[in-house]
Amino acid sequence: MTAATDKKADEVPPVSADPEEEVDDVEEDGAPEGQGAGGEGKKKKKKKKPKKKKLEQTEPPTVGLSKLFPDGKYPEGELQDYKDDNAYRTTSEEKRYNERMAMEDPEVTYNNIRRAAEVHRQVRRYARKYIKPGMRMIDIAETIENGTRALVEENGLECGIGFPTGLSLNHVAAHYSPNPGDTLVLGEKDVLKVDFGVHVKGRIVDSAFTLSFDPTYDPLLEAVKAATETGIREAGIDVRLGELAGYIQETMESYEVEVNGKVLPVKPIENLSGHSINPYQIHGGKSVLLVKNDDQTKMEEGEYFAIETFGSTGRGKVIEQGECSHYARIVDAPHVPLRLTSAKSLLNSINKNFGTLPFCRRYLERAGESKYLLALNHLVAQGILQDYPPLCDVRGSMTAQFEHTILLRPTRKEVVSRGEDY
Repeated sequence: MTAATDKKADEVPPVSADPEEEVDDVEEDGAPEGQGAGGEGKKKKKKKKPKKKKLEQTEPPTVGLSKLFPDGKYPEGELQDYKDDNAYRTTSEEKRYNERMAMEDPEVTYNNIRRAAEVHRQVRRYARKYIKPGMRMIDIAETIENGTRALVEENGLECGIGFPTGLSLNHVAAHYSPNPGDTLVLGEKDVLKVDFGVHVKGRIVDSAFTLSFDPTYDPLLEAVKAATETGIREAGIDVRLGELAGYIQETMESYEVEVNGKVLPVKPIENLSGHSINPYQIHGGKSVLLVKNDDQTKMEEGEYFAIETFGSTGRGKVIEQGECSHYARIVDAPHVPLRLTSAKSLLNSINKNFGTLPFCRRYLERAGESKYLLALNHLVAQGILQDYPPLCDVRGSMTAQFEHTILLRPTRKEVVSRGEDY
């Protein structure tokens, strides 16, 4: 899920739950049943035990990770060494000690993050194969969400979906998720951004990719993917956010797209950004813009960032437009007395089911809410909820998005959401 600055499936091999067990034939000592001419007796043989079948993920994914990883240990993401002045961290005894201590702290344990990341990888792998033109957007969203809930073994605010599934099309860059009754269908010429999140104990893994079924826009996807990779490579402890944005911009602007004989530059979307992530808070306060700026804020050890880039063939700037689906309770919202009984009831439901995690209207209905629009808008008007309408470039343009979540460990940088697809 992205941060707007002007307003505050993967080829993962199946994993065996248990090692494959096989027992060779074992001869059993015992009295011979009969005596041959050579004095040899027949001996009974134990029957082979049947091989224990490997537990594999289904398609669509339905098997919870606790069954695939019964030891409770989940795969690391891609590890990258820090650069330049921070290169010493890889072998520093002090930093390695700090990392061991972090691993033992249940509040910051990397294992929760890795569990969420493995869910994302497996669901993403299936989604990439599953999504095809002609499908309803609401069916795509629910397939991704059902897989996420099953694999993370959803349990209230303990673990579940990190934020609504973004399925933004074409000039819509972010924050579109189908509302109840939506009949929109994915078309052959559409460029689709797939952005979804998973959380375990509030540790959110945020990752996104773009699908296009028309090769015309392949260079746009390549540009944005390369810009995300640049952001990941250049990110690190003590890196200034304004400088990091400059590296991202330089990469993206080195690409162009030819559409109907006209060559269009790929522009970074200047008022969208990546962001830090806090427990149960998708936008943690620091922004990684996509255009070079004077922000001297530094990335710090132990922080957790979504490196998220957007490119466009349009003006390179988005505005809010269209029916809203995304909402979130404001973390530091003031206490406001509510006059509407329906608003009080809805807020209680939001606190119980989502806390400060983003949600959408479909999730409210799934939680049993109905006739909630008046109350929902009242909570927005009172400054208790923030609404996040779709973010759109100029109609007729195309936008793309790629995103990974990185963890700035004391010794090395971990791209926790990395998978075989990207």
